Amino acid sequence: MSEPRARAGWRTSSYSTNGGECVECAVLDESAALRDSKHPHDGHLSFTRTEWAAFLTAVKHSALGA
Repeated sequence: MSEPRARAGWRTSSYSTNGGECVECAVLDESAALRDSKHPHDGHLSFTRTEWAAFLTAVKHSALGA
């Protein structure tokens, strides 16, 4: 899987600890991407703007369950 070209580069959440157990996100022109911070070269998941917005809304409202 080719590396997406991120405008701002890959970043982790400000809530992430330095333990390396997190994901990184990149905001692209027409989508967003997520990857495992421990294995960044193993690929990424891509989301449309609509999917990404729905995901962020669910996270903010604790709608994803444990």
